[in-house]
Amino acid sequence: MQKVQGFGGFFFRAQDPEGLASWYQAHLGIDPAPTNMDMTPWQTEAGVTVFSPFAADTDYFPTDKTFMLNFRVTDLDAMIAQLASAGIEISDESEMEGIGRFARIHDPEGNAIELWEPVS
Repeated sequence: MQKVQGFGGFFFRAQDPEGLASWYQAHLGIDPAPTNMDMTPWQTEAGVTVFSPFAADTDYFPTDKTFMLNFRVTDLDAMIAQLASAGIEISDESEMEGIGRFARIHDPEGNAIELWEPVS
């Protein structure tokens, strides 16, 4: 059986696509999608990627959203400090034994973003 190798991209609608792409680049280091051959696409580091459909009535993320982004980080405390110094609200800090530590932020359009520092 053929299998996919990983995510090639995540595409979603936004009220202000350019502004939102700039926010992700400035605060999370995610380069925007290239629009010419001189631009470099975002390169991820190899690691665990969780693909998990949730029940339609889940309360794990806002009911008015159909997705929640989850990004792996190497130092959650440093990332939280960096985001807080930029005025970004951090919520829902938690830890799951054997899985890692988590914190939640939202982008300017209200999309939930979970930051995950896996157990090493």
